[in-house]
Amino acid sequence: MEYTVRFTDENREVRVPAGTTLLQARIAAKLEADAPCGGRGTCGKCRCEVRGAGEAEWHEVLMCQTPVNGEMEVRAAGKDGDLRVLTDAEAISGSWNPVVKAVRLTVPPCPRGESSADWTRLVGALKDAGIHVAESNPRLCASLGSLLTAQKGDVWAVVSEGRVLEICAEAPQIYMAAFDLGTTSIAGYLIDVNGKRVAVADGTRNPQAQYGGDVISRADYALQNGVEALSLCARNAIDGMLGDMCEKAGVPRQRVFAVSLAGNTAMHHLFLGIAPDSLVKAPYNPTLSQPLALRASEWGIGANPEALLMMLPVIGGFVGADTVACLLSGDWLRREKLTLMIDIGTNGELVLGNRARRVACSTAAGPAFEGAKITCGMRGADGAIDHAWLEGGALRWHVIGEGPAQGICGSGLVDLVAVLLESGGMDGTGRLAAGDRYDIGDTGVYLTQKDVREVQLAKAAMAAGLRLMAWRMGVGIEDIEEVDIAGAFGNYINPDSACAIGLIPAELRQRIVPVGNAAGAGAKLALTDAAAWAEAETLARTTEFLELATLPEFQDEFVEQLNFEDEDED
Repeated sequence: MEYTVRFTDENREVRVPAGTTLLQARIAAKLEADAPCGGRGTCGKCRCEVRGAGEAEWHEVLMCQTPVNGEMEVRAAGKDGDLRVLTDAEAISGSWNPVVKAVRLTVPPCPRGESSADWTRLVGALKDAGIHVAESNPRLCASLGSLLTAQKGDVWAVVSEGRVLEICAEAPQIYMAAFDLGTTSIAGYLIDVNGKRVAVADGTRNPQAQYGGDVISRADYALQNGVEALSLCARNAIDGMLGDMCEKAGVPRQRVFAVSLAGNTAMHHLFLGIAPDSLVKAPYNPTLSQPLALRASEWGIGANPEALLMMLPVIGGFVGADTVACLLSGDWLRREKLTLMIDIGTNGELVLGNRARRVACSTAAGPAFEGAKITCGMRGADGAIDHAWLEGGALRWHVIGEGPAQGICGSGLVDLVAVLLESGGMDGTGRLAAGDRYDIGDTGVYLTQKDVREVQLAKAAMAAGLRLMAWRMGVGIEDIEEVDIAGAFGNYINPDSACAIGLIPAELRQRIVPVGNAAGAGAKLALTDAAAWAEAETLARTTEFLELATLPEFQDEFVEQLNFEDEDED
């Protein structure tokens, strides 16, 4: 038996079998769904209001726990605003040496009495221009002969990575697109090669959130249900963003000749349709790590038929291509300073080192800072409290969008915990002075004792990871000369608050440098500087991966870092 479920906010209906959950119905209706816990009913983020046919009253339920048992209407109980996605729109770093270029050629005619193929003479002309083509392309040969005749051999060739992507009569319009495929959000950049600029920057939620808010939840879903849904979800999102950016720029998709993609190892594998079982089972290694130059059309991306999809390499099981992109944008192969790079997203990646040696690790820090395990937690969108401070002894706060508070995002959470420590509303062990709940004014948003414990677990994991990396490098925390904080969370976080709660060692406060969306910058750089593409492989291959889960010292160090201050402090 099937029933109709109507989502009133979007005015969309879908027919589903009896017993289907409302969350599954929403996904079937091709509507955005937010289920950080992967539909287990533990996060409360898919809360909605529902009523059956003929009912006047609305009832609040969790979509993931509510089966369809008749004709139903569903509306939002509370709705997130637009997610803030950090794009760093205009910046292009490094030398301008794009991986896709247009070359003007004069292809000589076939000498009378000889039998020299048109493609062979084209390749010879490219070789004379300093470009070596490694393979033939029969698809471009269909009209090559007539084009060479009409143009008397004077043509343009679009080339990349030893491949010919297009042959045309006039100077071609060339675009490329770079994507940072994050667990929570996706940042995209459309690059105008002729104009040497970013034409459009865009950002959106990662729709895979409907299958879980973190990589472990999504990996579990893929292992239980197959990887296809998650893979298509990511590919469709990238393809949709590319289409939107091309439309904004007034550019046909066919003018996009290369697409780069950086993401953590789980996002990398899920996009490619690779089952993530190797990532969630010891020894937690990736199935595929090297850089890839694929045909974009074969992976669901609508661009030029010959366009390349360039997948940056990964370092280890949970230190992926996004970290490689961060290192690429930070010019780490030439960096002299001993630097700590922190990228706190849904997962927390850390790299310590310089050009001579680098150690990387990953910690499960992000779920708390992304709001997934916080009672009133939400992502950085309209309605989120993103900053809190003391003013005249009273708590003050700021809400994204300047409207009423609906929840609290990661930067606001760190501020609030720091304020509680400073004001005595919480002791160094993390115990709230006022009981199990601290209310933020009369907003209806509050922090629970459990929420504080989640922050402690996240910050302890980060702090323990840093100290074990320093131990592996044979250096002290005080030896670190620079701390680069990457990502949206790093861009908005108050460094004083981060140091106050022990997320970053206090002695490093004056060395902190926010570096914006470094992963997005690295994804752009892989397209705009051909040398950077080779450097990405070197960075991935020569950066040591420290698997914290296998270190017997990790648990002791983790416990040591749980408190917000040393036990022997007054």
